[in-house]
Amino acid sequence: MDNHYVYIVKCKDNSLYTGYAKDVNARVATHNSGKGAKYTKTRRPVELVYQETYTSKSEAMRREYEIKTFTRQQKLKLIEENADGDFIFSRHADR
Repeated sequence: MDNHYVYIVKCKDNSLYTGYAKDVNARVATHNSGKGAKYTKTRRPVELVYQETYTSKSEAMRREYEIKTFTRQQKLKLIEENADGDFIFSRHADR
């Protein structure tokens, strides 16, 4: 079964970008190559700071939309509350 991911990257200007991907590492590399989302093209490099794992594409996309409606403070709280060491929290979510 394929996994689907919702992720947050921190941009060079300290802004946060939320996205959906089937391969988070490849997507972050795409952002850093300048071929990702228009938003991140001028804000490189980006650093992966958060991700959630889903087995359903529709659930992942719903969650991406939900997180995109969050304020910056809400996103930072989500990242902080789920931090795993110095890197990233990966939550497997089946709602």
